[in-house]
This record gives sequence, structure tokens and C-alpha cells, in this order.
Amino acid sequence: MLIHQSMSKLRDMRLSAMAAEYVRQSESPNISDLDFDERIGMMIDAEWLLRENNRIQKRLKDAKLRFDSASLADIDYRPSRKLDRAYIARLSEFVWVREAKNIILTGCTGTGKTWLACAFGAHACRIGLHAAFFRVNRLLNEMTGANESGSMSKLLLKLKRVDILILDDWGMTVFNPLESRFLLEVIEDRYNERSTIISAQLPVANWHALFEDSTVADAVLDRLVHNSHRIDLHGPSLRAATGNVNPKTAPNGEKLQNTCLPDGEKFQNTCLPDGDID
Repeated sequence: MLIHQSMSKLRDMRLSAMAAEYVRQSESPNISDLDFDERIGMMIDAEWLLRENNRIQKRLKDAKLRFDSASLADIDYRPSRKLDRAYIARLSEFVWVREAKNIILTGCTGTGKTWLACAFGAHACRIGLHAAFFRVNRLLNEMTGANESGSMSKLLLKLKRVDILILDDWGMTVFNPLESRFLLEVIEDRYNERSTIISAQLPVANWHALFEDSTVADAVLDRLVHNSHRIDLHGPSLRAATGNVNPKTAPNGEKLQNTCLPDGEKFQNTCLPDGDID
């Protein structure tokens, strides 16, 4: 009877894991071999672990990562990708977040930029940091709506507070003057305070041409690029290995290369005669 009363009280106090551990101990024939401190410690550990897992799941849910199961432990280090394992290991310690630095991921389509960005974001959520994932065009659409509704300040505050802001598909279209100013607001708020991860097909050297307003381009890139760690991903599309074949792949199985046109507005697919994607 006393056990049932104690269980009921623990559950009323929303200590469900502690209650479950209490029941498990009461049904264990060897529990008398443990002293009181050991038993209460096991109950506390069970409750702490449940709550910590719930906090992690909430951070992952709030981050809205495209690949929330991505893990730094599962990175593919095949030679064609030219990834430095030691460099990734240093980044996985997240000193760059404490220093408010950024990561820029570049490479052709299918080389795993988004997945790697999400792996960093998911790991951040698991160690107590907050991340947020946005495709750039959708974020700009959301900011346009917020600007029209008068809720821009609220949105900017939300973006400023997150520890790691992931901006995916950077530079798929040219930024008009209003979008350029939106990006400047976001990057300026986070400069030297929070970290940002950018994934882009377009090389960093071509980013200035993405902005119609060159003055804003200078301001954004000065704050974003010069304090960033850069990772350039190489190799063939990983989607082919998982069955998600790019419909624009050449019919004879040759690899496709994504290059930016001189005006920076569109991408052109050109087939390489053989080998991996450059």
C-alpha cells in the first residue's frame, strides 16, 4: 500500500521516471544489497535522464533541421570528398561557437552540404545549444511577411538569440535591395555574438555578385566571411548512392558539375567527361 501511495505522489509531482524506477527497485529481489543513498541516486538519475532527453528532443524539434538524425559520427570520409577528419574533429568541439565564428560549406549539388550542416546542428542540440534551420529563400519570404505585418522586431530577436543559425541554399537567386537589407540585419545582430552555418553551391568568391546593392554586399560579407571556417565538399553526388538520383544526371552516367553563370543569377549543369565532380 505504501508503495502505491508513494508512486501516486511521485506521478502527481510529475516525477514519472523516478516513480518507474521506484517500482523497478521494489520488484528487484536483490535491491536490499544496495544502501539508501545508492537507491535514491538511481531514482534521481532516471528522472534526470528522462528530462534531459526531453530537452534534447525539444531543441531538435525547435531547430526544424532538414535531417534531424544526422550525426557527426556518421560522416562519410571517403577520399573523393577531401574532408579532413582532424579538422572536423576540432570543429565538433564547438569552440567556434563560443568564439562566435561561422562555418561556410560549399560544393556541388549532392555533396552533402545540407546534411553536414544538420549534423553540426543536431550535435549542438544534444550538448545544450539551440539551433535553427532555414532555407534562405523561405527565410526571406518570412521576413518580408513580418516586415509587412509589423512583426519584424520579434522575428529578428528570435534569429539573434539562437546559438547556431543554419542558412541553407545560400545564393540560389540574386538578393534584391530589400532582401539584402534583411540579411544585413540578421548578420549584423549575430556578428561577434552568435554563430552561423552557410551552405552554398556558389563559391565564396562569387558571393558579392549575389547582392544588387554592392554596399550592403560589402557589409554582409565582411561580417560573415572573414571569421568563418570553410569546408569545400568534393566528390560525386551522394544521392546516387542512396537511390535519390538527380534527374539532370547525364544519360550515360557521367557526373554533373554545377557552375554559376557570370551574372550570378542561375546555375548551369555541364557534364564532365569522367571522374568525380570538381
